[in-house]
Amino acid sequence: MENGETGKVVSIEKRFARPREAPATASSVLSIPNENGELCSKVAAILERFTQWLDSYGETSWDHQSFFAGPVGGKAKALYYRYGKTGAAAVAPIILCEAFLPSARRLFHHPIRFPIADAHYAMGFLFLHDVTGESRWLEKAVHFLNKLEKSRSPAFKEYSWGYPFNWVTRGGVIKKDTPLITTTPYVYEAFLQAFKVSQRDEWRGLLASIARHARFEIKDFETSRLASSCSYSPFDGGGVVNAAAYRAFLLFSASQFFSNDDYRKTAERNLNFVLEAQNPDGSWYYAVDGVRDFVDHFHTCFVMKALGKIYALNGDERCHDALARGTEYYVENLFDEEGLPKPFSKAPRLTVYKRELYDCAECINLGLILRKGFPDLEKTVMRVINDVLVRWVKADGSFRSRRLHFGWDNVPMHRWGQSQMFRALAFYLAEATKLRGKRDQTSDVRDQKAALAS
Repeated sequence: MENGETGKVVSIEKRFARPREAPATASSVLSIPNENGELCSKVAAILERFTQWLDSYGETSWDHQSFFAGPVGGKAKALYYRYGKTGAAAVAPIILCEAFLPSARRLFHHPIRFPIADAHYAMGFLFLHDVTGESRWLEKAVHFLNKLEKSRSPAFKEYSWGYPFNWVTRGGVIKKDTPLITTTPYVYEAFLQAFKVSQRDEWRGLLASIARHARFEIKDFETSRLASSCSYSPFDGGGVVNAAAYRAFLLFSASQFFSNDDYRKTAERNLNFVLEAQNPDGSWYYAVDGVRDFVDHFHTCFVMKALGKIYALNGDERCHDALARGTEYYVENLFDEEGLPKPFSKAPRLTVYKRELYDCAECINLGLILRKGFPDLEKTVMRVINDVLVRWVKADGSFRSRRLHFGWDNVPMHRWGQSQMFRALAFYLAEATKLRGKRDQTSDVRDQKAALAS
């Protein structure tokens, strides 16, 4: 497979040019192997090609939910949830298309824009700006942030975001543009990351509005004396673990950013719920309703990422303890015989795919967030990145979406893996840059001491 290294990526690759006489040490958290060229140079080249593909392909796409986002698929899915096995006949033809003819999505729905993808793209471009200092990356990030300002949920006072389609769920239909606490925090992170680069007053105001939405328009449900779960949207009940984890992180962050203790108190109760929901083996079920008791890869990553970010904010040792048990379960149960992410620890139903780009992206993100406290995850991150570069990159610069039982799902889906993988690899480059800077700084100090001693 071609690496696609062009003159356009030289400015990125120079950041990772290492003299032969100074190899990365075995103890480096983010080692940079020299097999067939430096890994970071390969990642930089892949990202440059991806941005060229993105410019050409456009910012709307199909989605893994496209089969069910239109009227035909939506009714079939509703019948399945309502009648169980009897309704399975309605979705069976669609599932067969998903397994053997992924391109059939175009028969069920049309390409749309996803706020959660825009947020990931904005963060990815901000990471590239951090790495290179090039204004073109910041301009691209601002472009996606501007799109996000326009795609907010229009029926709500405060800034918030959801899905741009009617989402048929077990509990009913979540209408288009209903705010979701699993989407809005990514937009918060994107604007917060951008604010640290360009401290625009309007972005600070937008962040304040997002925080008010998360605090007051998302509902709390007491689960114990010290804990509360939260609603997934402003209109439903609680119990979804990753939803509470997302909200806890957002409000902990906002409590520090805006010096608001009320946010901290609410976040504390959501955090307690997440900690209390952890199973004895270290895992988390998707929800505590006794129905959705599956353990899958990317939702586990969502929960653990939030705990890792909260720990970085406030040093709560309970988060570290939960992460220690969670990481042990994660490594032992959510990777296959090749040491690569698998969708479920134990699949709750027949799955039409073997591996998911989304899982790979979230694995990289999680490993980078936890790299200091759990350095053993470095090997996992490096293994997954190398596998992505070898198997998942298409000739046009985009990523494959799923490894099916027979072949691949090559339909590019911005929300379902493309944007997340772009951000994850850009995050890797940014972290490798920091490590290189620290290593070079240490080397300079060592050289200075040697010079003084002589």
